[in-house]
Amino acid sequence: MKKFGLLLAGFIAVRVLMSSIGPLAGLGISLLVLYFVIKQFLKTHSTAGKIGWGIASVIVLLATAANVPAILGIAAAYVLYLIYKNWGKKAEAVTDKNDPFVNFEKQWAELKNN
Repeated sequence: MKKFGLLLAGFIAVRVLMSSIGPLAGLGISLLVLYFVIKQFLKTHSTAGKIGWGIASVIVLLATAANVPAILGIAAAYVLYLIYKNWGKKAEAVTDKNDPFVNFEKQWAELKNN
């Protein structure tokens, strides 16, 4: 049943990731352009240059904000990573050393083997 749940969650995550490929590409490109615009803003010494690069950075920042659906794609990629990481794990039994039933079962197994 656990595998079915992981498979279903993986299928949904793949669908979300595939549907947000466009916004992911747009986000990546706009962040790259924003990086270079801010870099040029910091290099410029003239006031007119700072104003121009500041206006350009605001425009590119708005373009970056328009790609907010890419955050869902990033979350879907993270969910796929978690599913991949947990696919082969088996559920571990909780053992408490103070639990009398766990100790009883160990002792019973020892008596049966002797």
